[in-house]
Amino acid sequence: NVLANVYADVAATNAGATAGAVSLAYNLGASGTPLAISKTSVVDSLADAAAALSENNVPAEGRFAIIPVWLANRIAKSDIKNASMTGEGQSAMRTGRIGEVAGFELFVNNHVSHATDTGHDSYHCLFGVKDAIAFAAQVTVSETLKNPTDFGDIYRGLQVFGYKVVVPKAIGDLYCYAA
Repeated sequence: NVLANVYADVAATNAGATAGAVSLAYNLGASGTPLAISKTSVVDSLADAAAALSENNVPAEGRFAIIPVWLANRIAKSDIKNASMTGEGQSAMRTGRIGEVAGFELFVNNHVSHATDTGHDSYHCLFGVKDAIAFAAQVTVSETLKNPTDFGDIYRGLQVFGYKVVVPKAIGDLYCYAA
């Protein structure tokens, strides 16, 4: 639910074809014109996302990006497969660990929001810092029941949650598809 909806609340300076609070120089893709990402352009696209955050004075510490599997595959096949490009002891092709790219700790997730746009399966890859989103959860109702098919008890409860983008300039949306 969170990954499917948060992208709509990011600051305009961290999304779209003219991202960047100062320069308006970064193409992060937009509805109707998603960004095509290949193994040769993937690192540049993440660097543009990082630059957009920096132009909004978002701290470099604790930055994350949530990406789909195909994007992680493009990163692993890019120039960073050479360990000397990342500073890691072994290449991403050997270990399967991508680590950090352009200052983002990368998280691969199959639940990144996506839609068909201009004939392409396009994805909203979120990036930013954790302080951008507030999340709360609570168990509101709970009860214990006798297990009808075995010994013991069953515990069940209703957990509710909510979230809100509280610092829109600290989160962004890279809207892209696999080229």
